[in-house]
Amino acid sequence: MNILILGGGGREHALAWAVLQNPKCDKLIVAPGNAGIANIAECADLDILDGGVVGQFCEENAIDFIIVGPEAPLAAGVADDLRNAGFLVFGPSQEAARLEASKGFTKEICDAAGAPTAGYARFTEPGPAKDYIRAEGAPIVVKADGLAAGKGVIVAMDEATALAAIDDMFGGEFGAAGAEVVIEEFMEGEEASFFVLCDGEDALSIGTAQDHKRAFDGDEGPNTGGMGAYSPAPVMTDALQQQVMDRIVYPTLREMAARGTPYSGVLYVGLMIKDGEARLVEYNCRFGDPECQVLMLRLGAQAFDLMHAAAEGRLGEARVNWADDHAMTVVLAAEGYPGAYAKGTEIKGLDALPATSSEVCFHAGTKAEGGKVLANGGRVLNATARGSTLQEARDRAYAMAEAVDWPDGFYRSDIGWRVLG
Repeated sequence: MNILILGGGGREHALAWAVLQNPKCDKLIVAPGNAGIANIAECADLDILDGGVVGQFCEENAIDFIIVGPEAPLAAGVADDLRNAGFLVFGPSQEAARLEASKGFTKEICDAAGAPTAGYARFTEPGPAKDYIRAEGAPIVVKADGLAAGKGVIVAMDEATALAAIDDMFGGEFGAAGAEVVIEEFMEGEEASFFVLCDGEDALSIGTAQDHKRAFDGDEGPNTGGMGAYSPAPVMTDALQQQVMDRIVYPTLREMAARGTPYSGVLYVGLMIKDGEARLVEYNCRFGDPECQVLMLRLGAQAFDLMHAAAEGRLGEARVNWADDHAMTVVLAAEGYPGAYAKGTEIKGLDALPATSSEVCFHAGTKAEGGKVLANGGRVLNATARGSTLQEARDRAYAMAEAVDWPDGFYRSDIGWRVLG
């Protein structure tokens, strides 16, 4: 099969790596890709937000299957355009992708489905939002309603921070994403990520992970898109996974289908767990980043078969074959991230890193220029490894991170601390 993956980050490098393990893959193209992806697949410079452009490219290159990596093309309706043009696509429709594109919509779905989540209120004006914060007090969570690249969430431990977040959001800090704001009850507990493939009717859980959102060791510093992750997440027991499927995932899928917008693709279920009970924090309509990297390393070639089954509506017959293993990824980010950071700094030592079925350095924000690999984003590399224990995976991942020669980068040294201490 000829396969096209849309996207150019660490998630898409991991997806490309997994797809290439599968013998059904004859040719792989990634658009736009990055310096690491270019080492294993053909890269194409496409406007991935334009369904017509992508469709024409697919025609010209006899593409059989398209995997949409990031959220922006899904929210723009690119999956719909491609399906309407007759292509097989992994990724939800524009309407179904509102589960990520609008936090207010997700709350509405949860209310209709009876899915447990945080109490909330929605606002389109700063005045009433501030009044609500003063009435509720802190800690409290302020979210930009729309897509904000994983950064439109402020967990305010005091009232002043929450009020400042309202000013930032309505003042344009997150662009159109902040035109509406959702204010939520602060949920205590342990966060975990749960991944489910859906084909509109059936659902299949394909793994758990735990992300580390704060920039610095000890969960200090600002929120980021994610500084590292590991899989599986011990907090997500079999019983808890079943609880989440029964109380959150299936009711959501039934509600989406009843509205005439069935969900097909991957559903990232962000959870808060306390006293053996899970509540929904958020839905994403794509694989998490960096959680995708640990999942793909563990799933390998079968990841393609599972995504293909979801796209064709065959999930009812699909099964996941798990090895009894663990994986960890450590994000190497540009100094200053998630604030201002420099682009174009050179990264050395990558060729000397191991590249095996257990150790891969996935590229996120990189570009190749003049024979060099340059940093081209905030989160730049993902040192990813698996092992028979989480400690073994951790040792391998950190050995890779330490071997990268990049003075302009930094990484957390405590990924996996909840399990390993």
